[in-house]
Amino acid sequence: MRVQGPNAAAVATTPAKARRSSAAGGFALPAEETTPSTTGPTGLRSVGGIDALIALQSGEEPTGRRRRAVARGRVALDALDELKHGLLAGTLQPAVLQQLKTVATELKGDDSGVPGLDAVLREIELRVEVEIAKLAARPEAPASAGL
Repeated sequence: MRVQGPNAAAVATTPAKARRSSAAGGFALPAEETTPSTTGPTGLRSVGGIDALIALQSGEEPTGRRRRAVARGRVALDALDELKHGLLAGTLQPAVLQQLKTVATELKGDDSGVPGLDAVLREIELRVEVEIAKLAARPEAPASAGL
């Protein structure tokens, strides 16, 4: 079977027939060679076609990247708000520092592809990093103590 076209299968080479002599009068293959009517599985002639398909499938829509970037920014702003409320109320929880570290890691993700949005996300990331540094340098004080 031969397939023609951009994703055509390459022509397979037929393996040489094994020839055995019957020295002891046992089994022997026929001396004449016949062309096999079917060929075995073959590799693709062009892997570039598959690479292109995989690249298309793994590629994201710009709106999807933008939507995820906006979501990461909102989560970061919510974490900063929680930090602000905890500092103002004097009830800062230790879990807030861990939440800020997680948010900072997520903000270092892929760019959204929108220059203005990426700039805002970098500013939010900088603010989160500053707050992490301030909390890490702060001596452990009781939650009810004034800041």
